[in-house]
Amino acid sequence: MGRSQESFQKKEVRKKKEKKRIEKEKKKLARKENEKKGGLDDMIAYVDEMGNITSTPPDPDEIESPKLEDIEVSVPKSTEAPRDPLRKGKVTFFNESRGFGFIEDSETRERIFVHVNNTEDEIAEGDRVSFEVESGQKGPSAFNVKRRE
Repeated sequence: MGRSQESFQKKEVRKKKEKKRIEKEKKKLARKENEKKGGLDDMIAYVDEMGNITSTPPDPDEIESPKLEDIEVSVPKSTEAPRDPLRKGKVTFFNESRGFGFIEDSETRERIFVHVNNTEDEIAEGDRVSFEVESGQKGPSAFNVKRRE
């Protein structure tokens, strides 16, 4: 007679797996029994006039409809005055060998790229300048750059 090919370890592993499967099935049945038999009405929440979440719907007689004039469909127009196209700033970095640098706008503290081709005077690091801004390839770019005294 041949010896059994199933070792003690294999039997224990099989018993654990079977036990785990049975426990999982029991949990599944228990969840089904305890499940609420509600529908969509149980999941609906309402917001009252103060912004609080409630489970009761608002009274239709107390609902105020908004005035059509108060509804804004587009972005409100800017009340800000148009900025002067001629800006002032200080050259914070300028590489003479490569011909570019950056100007810090005195109003907005924004760093604006400047190329030597867009300058009317020779500029160096630390110079105070006046300039105009246009949209460049990688962001704002200064042109018509003039040195101020």
